Amino acid sequence: MLLIGQTVTTINQQCYSQDKSPNIVFILTDDMGWKDLACYGNRFTETPNIDALAKNGIRFTQAYAACPVSSPTRASIMTGKYPARLQLTNFIAGNRTDKDSPVLPANWKPYLEAREITIAELLKEKGYNTGMVGKWHLGGHDTIAPWHQGFDFTRMIGKNGLDYYNYSIYLDSYQNEFIDKGTEYLTDKLTDYGVEFIERSNEKLFFLYLAYSAPHVVIVPRPDKLMKYFRKYSQADEKFNPYYSAMVESIDDGIGRIFKSLKDEGVLENTLIVFTSDNGGLGLDELGPTPTSNLPLRKWKGHVYEGGIRVPAIMSWQGKIKPGMISDEYFSSVDYLPTFCEITGIDQIPNNVDGISILPLLSGDSRTGGERPLFWHYPHFSNQLGRPAGAVRFGDYKLVESYESGRLELFDLKKDISESADLSKKMKRKTEELFKLLTEWRKNVNAQMPVPNPEFK
Repeated sequence: MLLIGQTVTTINQQCYSQDKSPNIVFILTDDMGWKDLACYGNRFTETPNIDALAKNGIRFTQAYAACPVSSPTRASIMTGKYPARLQLTNFIAGNRTDKDSPVLPANWKPYLEAREITIAELLKEKGYNTGMVGKWHLGGHDTIAPWHQGFDFTRMIGKNGLDYYNYSIYLDSYQNEFIDKGTEYLTDKLTDYGVEFIERSNEKLFFLYLAYSAPHVVIVPRPDKLMKYFRKYSQADEKFNPYYSAMVESIDDGIGRIFKSLKDEGVLENTLIVFTSDNGGLGLDELGPTPTSNLPLRKWKGHVYEGGIRVPAIMSWQGKIKPGMISDEYFSSVDYLPTFCEITGIDQIPNNVDGISILPLLSGDSRTGGERPLFWHYPHFSNQLGRPAGAVRFGDYKLVESYESGRLELFDLKKDISESADLSKKMKRKTEELFKLLTEWRKNVNAQMPVPNPEFK
């Protein structure tokens, strides 16, 4: 393994060829935690196909979702903008309040506005065939559905999205609907559609956004995958959720099928494959037993601590990304759009894009990530006990601000990955520096803040 930050003189300085744009397959999982994969140290869940992607490409140890919940991160991937700038700061339908809190959640937009330019629209204009399969979660009105946001081919999860055996899929419109009644496992069905899109591309460059709903609760695995995890559970010294492991393995099966399809179609060597998650894993009981653990990271989905925002991220591109690389440089989901634009030669990107291209990281240049701050803004009460808060990371230091009390916490992530030692009192100057960055950023993006709770006593 080649660890970025060590000597990288053997890595090609040019990661791609200007005259040969690649296909892009972007695979997004739902609520997959930072350590849910074998290649990230999980000792129980079997993920050989995803592990192979990591072995053949680059695995990031400090990749971040732009928000600790689903919809805002998905919007950041589509637009390259922070959720705060979009004012889409909670998951669609999120409306939790706390009568005992001094604040109410900020006003926000529960949809991605039609005027926002998506990566699919940019690539379609570039001549790409664009496909979206799976969970959209950016608003339900027809004008903001994926078929009106740049996608030529859409297979969007419709009704009963949390039921893996009783669901519907909209095919390019709300007028054409596939309804399953207990026959086809949802994860497998989404993979079928992904393979279908690749096979239908007919030698045209393509962009596939494959957004699995798994392993989001409700935890419903395929029964035929359970027995080996039951055996592991009975023998394990550390308890885990065997049902959750079986769900993750079904995703891994899907990745294997997508990989095989790319190979069979003869396009594998000219395809960039990206694998990541929309937020951290769920580490408490919600709609059933606790799915996973993010330890040693603090907290889980719904919190701006590391467990809620640090995610797995793997990129593979045969012949372009050197195999076996591990990068500890940090980046955010807002960076995907500008990266894809640079790779495909798109010069004009939308105004106010917050992300930067991380293409240098793919060729072994470790100078990209730590040169700028990353921000998070979650002015809501999550279903996972998260409270309204914001955060900024710059270099090894991270500041967390409570929007209820104004309390500031400062952590040195290089020495304290679990965010257990608050340094704000010892390092007042650093605390003030990061707090200034955070407040100025919120002003710049017009971030909506929580409002006073008139019923608070």
